[in-house]
Amino acid sequence: MQRLRLRTELRKARNHVGLTQREVATKMYWSPSKLIRIEAGEVAISVNDLKALLSEYGVTDRRKVDELLQLARGSRKMPYTEYRDVLSKEFLSFLALESSAAIIRGFHFFVVPGLFQTEEYMRAMAAGTGQATSPERLDRLVEARLARQEILEGDEGPELFLILDESVIRRQIGGPKVMRNQLERLAELSTHPRITIQVLPFAVGAHRGLMGPFTHFEFREEGMPDSVYLENPRGESYASNDPEVTGQYLETFWGLEDQALRDDIGTVLRNVAAGVGDVSPDLTPPVPAEAP
Repeated sequence: MQRLRLRTELRKARNHVGLTQREVATKMYWSPSKLIRIEAGEVAISVNDLKALLSEYGVTDRRKVDELLQLARGSRKMPYTEYRDVLSKEFLSFLALESSAAIIRGFHFFVVPGLFQTEEYMRAMAAGTGQATSPERLDRLVEARLARQEILEGDEGPELFLILDESVIRRQIGGPKVMRNQLERLAELSTHPRITIQVLPFAVGAHRGLMGPFTHFEFREEGMPDSVYLENPRGESYASNDPEVTGQYLETFWGLEDQALRDDIGTVLRNVAAGVGDVSPDLTPPVPAEAP
């Protein structure tokens, strides 16, 4: 969050003096890509580089300079970087947004999102998708996901709004027992005062969420733009804080909310849990007729 706030302030300062990124890079004897990455929040900026940059922008107010220097010092370490041996750079950026947001809205139709997974479900997911190439790596992945779930504790964390496609609660990850426990966990979380869980039934048919799962973030800090994170089954992701993009996905989420089940969702989830292991008649292959 400190890095996001700093990049916003630096863009404002550059625009105020009417300089392009290339012009600033030339004046600072930097490559253009360095400034682009700093303003995108992809890399931190050193205190010395920031001082020189602020001087170039004509930012001389001592209180303002001290505030920005403090942001630079605080943004040197991204959250969860101790897990970068098992987590991608893109996913670490996602976790930084997640740990700083005031409101998190997510739509998912592949699997239960990591923030709400039981440990057994995590292990089954990692093994089944090929992420766990060794027992040690599996343990590290599980440890990282469990650390994320600390934001669910207490009353000070973000508000969470989760919409699951019905396929998520029907797909038996890890087998019947693991899936039943996972659904019971979701039912339990649905009573949390900061968490709202909904299920989008198959009967809705085609809907805008079929374009792919996404997570939308809002922040408390004034002037901080919303962000949206998109992902697909191949593990590719894309993040944006473009107001046009984030606005479109916020509207999509609100539309899905109107179509999804909300009332007594804990009972819905427990009913599905009770039926885990049963095979729906319409999915049962026909029994071939015996030869006469």
